[in-house]
Formats: sequence, C-alpha cells, structure tokens
Amino acid sequence: MRIALLSDVHGNLPAFEAVLADVDSVDVEEIWCLGDLVGYGAQPDGCVELARRRCDVCLAGNHDLVVAGEIDLADFSSSAAAAAQWTRENIGAESLDFLKALRPERDDGVIGLYHASPRDPVWEYVLSTWQADECMDLMSPRVGAVGHSHVALWFRREREGEVEGAPAEGGLEHDLGDGEWLLNPGAVGQPRDGDPRAAWLLLDTEAWSAEWRRIEYPIEEAASAIEAAGLPTVLAQRLYSGQ
Repeated sequence: MRIALLSDVHGNLPAFEAVLADVDSVDVEEIWCLGDLVGYGAQPDGCVELARRRCDVCLAGNHDLVVAGEIDLADFSSSAAAAAQWTRENIGAESLDFLKALRPERDDGVIGLYHASPRDPVWEYVLSTWQADECMDLMSPRVGAVGHSHVALWFRREREGEVEGAPAEGGLEHDLGDGEWLLNPGAVGQPRDGDPRAAWLLLDTEAWSAEWRRIEYPIEEAASAIEAAGLPTVLAQRLYSGQ
C-alpha cells in the first residue's frame, strides 16, 4: 500500500492544502496523520474538516488533547498555551467532537503509529539514536512512524543491534526492506528543521520504500491568519524560518 504520512498540521490550512495537493499528484491509496491537527495556527476548523474528509487514519497529538481538555494548559509553554486557549474558545463543536474521539497511538497495523513515541505517545521527542533504540524495543511492527518533534528524521537498527539516524531532507529516499525503522515525516504546519516548506512522507509498504517530500506553500496567508487572531507574533514569524 502507498501511504501519505503527515504530522503536525497545527491549524495551518494553507500548508495542509498544499501538502494534500502534492499527495494528489502521486499514486497514494491512503492518508495517515500522526496528530496535532490544531495548535499554533489560527484555522483549526478548516484543518479538522479537511482531515475528516481526506485522512483514513488520524491520531491525537498533545495539542489536540489539550484543546479537548485531556491535558492541562500548565503543561505547555506560554505561546503554546495561549494558542491552545484561543483554539478552545474558537473551535467549532463538530471539530471538537472529532478531536475528542482520537487517540495518540495505533500499533496494530503493518506499521506502528505514534504521535510522539512508542514509550510515550504524547510527549517524548525522539531526536537521538539511543532514544530510537529504546523505542524500537517496544514496537510490535518492524517499522514505526512518529511526529511531534517537527523534524523530518529516520532511524534504522540493523540485525547486529547498531542504530543509525539522521535528518531527512526533501527528496531523500530509503529502502526499508531490512532492519527496523522509526520514521518522522516532519511537520506540515510548522517545520523546525530550518526548511520552512511543508513536509510529508510517501511510504510504500509493499516495496518497503520511503520518500521524504517538501512543498512550498503561501506562508504569508498562514502568518496573517495568526496575527489577525491576536495570537503571539512569534507563532507567525517562525513560519518563515522553519524554526
């Protein structure tokens, strides 16, 4: 099966629309989202509605959970908490019901899906080989996918037990046929790897291949929506630098 793996939309509707247009340009059978449909951006209802129509699988991220009232605002930074409070006050009832029905992990399929990690599906940022090694110990499937860090990455563990990993630039392709893997598609709505373009991952579970893709989108539209909503300015500014 050819799958589009997405994560961290964060209420950025222009980025989400651009990614889905890129997805539509290739042969994809299903679209799976690893969570955080809402968060720092100012268009939560548009993003949730698009996910409802287009995504075959959708997990809950920590920002979805705080808006749904399952996590305390005190667990977030000041800007993230301000965005979460604004989203709580402005999100529609149908969108909120959709978020409340989501869960942060799903490991009963051909690949393991976790918003953050196999050992902490809500909060852990998997950014190192030692973390990936310990997370792979807990995965039932041979291949897993995580989001949350907003950084496109790959980790591989060989039969000998050695783990390697690195950031994944747009256009990178990997053969996943051997070893154990933990993949991060990067962020749709707020990348933090120095590349402001929206990110997603094309995964083929028959050929066992992965291709990281990046796509330009109208950042100024997303930034203007954030500013018009009265959200912290930094949430708009960081979109231009991918940080």
